[in-house]
Parts: sequence; C-alpha cells; structure tokens
Amino acid sequence: MKLTIIGSGNVATHLAKASVAAGHEIVQIWSRKKEHAQLLTQLVGGDAFEDLEQLNPDVDCILLAIPDDAICSLSKQLRVEETLVAHTSGSVPLSVLKDTGPFHGVIYIPQTFVRNVEMEYSQLPFCIEGSSVEVTEKIEILAKSISPNVYHIDSDRRQWLHLASVMVNNFGNALNALASQILGQHQIPFSTIQPLIEATADKSRLSVQQGINLWQLQTGPAVRNDEETIARHQELLKNEDSVLKLYNLMTDLIRQQFPLHEKA
Repeated sequence: MKLTIIGSGNVATHLAKASVAAGHEIVQIWSRKKEHAQLLTQLVGGDAFEDLEQLNPDVDCILLAIPDDAICSLSKQLRVEETLVAHTSGSVPLSVLKDTGPFHGVIYIPQTFVRNVEMEYSQLPFCIEGSSVEVTEKIEILAKSISPNVYHIDSDRRQWLHLASVMVNNFGNALNALASQILGQHQIPFSTIQPLIEATADKSRLSVQQGINLWQLQTGPAVRNDEETIARHQELLKNEDSVLKLYNLMTDLIRQQFPLHEKA
C-alpha cells in the first residue's frame, strides 16, 4: 500500500518503519516542524511537508500518528473523499474522523514506543476498527501484513483497553522508577530487583497461556495479612506522604481481594 504518515514522533516512527519492513511505500510524512519529518523520511523514504495543503490524497491510507488532543482539530482540516484515514489513539473514538470522508478507521497498538529502541513488529497487537465492513477489511490487510495479532475492538471497548494499558505500562513504569529512586537513596543497585520485575512479567504471560486469574498469583504482606511487616513499611515511609498514601492505597486494594484470608 501507499501510505502517508501524519506525525513524526515515537508512534509515527515505529509505524512507518514497520510498514516499510512489510513492503509498503511511504509517500509523504507530515510534521508541524518540517525538519522533524525530514529526519523520518531519511529512515523510511517519502517527502516531508508541513503545510496540509500539500497533502497528496492519492494514497491508500493516511495514518494520523499524533497526540490524542491534536487528532480532532487536525482531522477537521482533512477532506479526502476516496482515501482511508485512520488514527492510532486508544482513547479517541472513531467518530472524530467522520468529517474526513466516508472511509475512516482506527489502528491502535497497546504498546510503549521509544523512537530509538528497536522492536519486534511481528509481535505487536493491532486493535482495529473501521467505518464499514470494507474499511475494516482494508485496515486488517494492512495490519496483518505487519503482525498476525489483529483484534477487532470498537471505540467503547478500546477506551477500556487504553485505561488498562496506562495502568500496566505508565503506572507500572512509574512504580519501577519509584523503586529505583528508593534503592538509589540507600545505595542499593536497582539490578537487585531486576529478576523480580521479570518474574512479575512472567506471571502475566502465565496468565495468558494457562488462563489463570492474576489475583491467584498475588503474593506479599497484604495477601498474608502480615500486619507487622506492613507497619514497618509504613514507618519507613512516614516522611514520604505521597509514597505512603500510594503504599496504603495499594495495600488496601490487595486486601480487598483476599477478605477471608486468615493469618497463618
């Protein structure tokens, strides 16, 4: 397919690279700063532009890989009657693209993208939605050319998927960063808990492979109702109000899942 990429950030970069690797052609890349688009064209080809009036509609798909809060305003500037327009957001509904033309859709990939970090594109989950059966089929062809993991998820369910993605990725990374900070303050290498982080990720894989509820794999003092250990942790955090609130909130959340647990 011939593609135009609107955007030049992390998602745009990886989506462009994945598309080219799958045999598609990048015709144009847009960015508010043309030099940013030019940097990406050096990797994947195509022409860089910053004026939307220079948009060439003679492509198979225009992909809007831009921040969520920019999709609505930018899509209002696009009117391409015969071209598929798709955004890549998990939280923005399909309906925001209705004014671009009759052929519009969504390609959402619940993954964290960092521009210079290589990825195995064939492992990515593509969550798609189209304005019609025909549009959905076209999007599916594009997605499956990159990865076999394609899911049909509409706007209502996609917002829940995005919420869950924020929890496991953004919140999860923030917790790791916080743990690293605490260890650093006490001259303990972050590498000491790296195997634990990997074991936690392995639990999620086990849950998918064997259909195990992740709560069944929960461990720790809150599950054991270990009041003494919890009290010691709270004492350590007595001068860290925000961290102590987070610790108590997470402890209570876990306890709610195990209300009948008796202390051994």
